[in-house]
Parts: sequence; C-alpha cells; structure tokens
Amino acid sequence: MAEIFHGISRFNTILANFDADMWHYISLDYFRQRPVHAEVGSSTMPHKINPIDFENSEANTGLSNALLTHLANKLPVSRLQRDLSDSSALRNVGVALAHSLVAIGSTLEGLSALEVHEERVSRDLSTAWEVLGEAVQIVMRKNGLDAPYERIKALTRGTEVTRDKLRSYLEKLDIPEPDRTRLMTLEPAGYIGLANELVSYMSQD
Repeated sequence: MAEIFHGISRFNTILANFDADMWHYISLDYFRQRPVHAEVGSSTMPHKINPIDFENSEANTGLSNALLTHLANKLPVSRLQRDLSDSSALRNVGVALAHSLVAIGSTLEGLSALEVHEERVSRDLSTAWEVLGEAVQIVMRKNGLDAPYERIKALTRGTEVTRDKLRSYLEKLDIPEPDRTRLMTLEPAGYIGLANELVSYMSQD
C-alpha cells in the first residue's frame, strides 16, 4: 500500500505542476477559456474568467499528497508488531484517493474549456529570433568553427535578436553557401529541429 500511495503522490505532483503551467499559459493569453454565462469571474472584475478548474485541481493534489505521504510513511511501521494506530490511519485512504480523483476531474474540466489563442502565440513566436541560435551553432559545429556555443551565446544572450541582426551575422559567418542559404530561410515559427523524429523515436515500443 505504501508503494501504491507513493506512486499516486508522484502522479499528483506532476498533475499539480501541469495545472500551474496551464494557469501560467492562460495568464499569458496563449490559451483562452470559453466563458460560462452563470459563472462569476471576480467580485470586482466582471470581465475576468478565472482558471478555477486548474486552481481546484492544484489544491486537491496538495491535500491528497499530504494524506498519501503520511499513510505511506505510517503504514510500514508497527511498534513491537502490536501497534493498531494503522487502523485509524486507514480510515483516510478514501479521502486521500478522492482528493486525487477530484483533482483529475477538475483538470479535465479545465482542459475541455480551453482554446488556443493562435494569434497571440504566433505574434510572440514570430519575434523570438533568438530561438534560431540553436540551428546556427549546430551548423557552425558541423563545419568545425571554433567555440560555436560561446559565439552564439555572445550574440543572443540578454540582447534583442531581430531578423536583420541574425541575418547580418550569418552573412559574415565562414560557412558553405548552401548552409548559409538554408539558415537564411529559417523563421522562428517554422523551426522545430528534430522534434518530429524524436517524438517518433520515443513513441516506439
């Protein structure tokens, strides 16, 4: 039972982290929540749609983990093999699992009400030219250039990277013309590296 409770607790921890991430993405307006007419968003901000389902889930994972962790630590221990305190503790197994079940349901409810705000995501991504630094330094490495990581770090870290700035850098870079042309055609929204291949590889049995 202790092993099972530890496993559920780890699941709850991952779920709580997912809830927090979704809360953040909603606050960034990357996801929008469909309004429910009868729902009150805020006592002072009528326009607000709270990510209440994710918040409820996060709260319930915490309550579940508090009980599950106690049970997992408590149940393997018995004083002189005559300690019956475990029977009292076991009365809370249903409560612990119920909180986890409520959390899962809340997260699923929250996800069902989400829509991707594609315009906002695209706008932010289209200005993030620094993400192409990965591709540039890999091509530099392929061609044997010295300190590719450090050079791209100096170009991109803590500074604004624009299309013109990146292309000006590429024009001066000592790499073969086909590589330069390929890098010049890249844009942040279209660059995903080997994501497709890695997903296919990781999904293999």
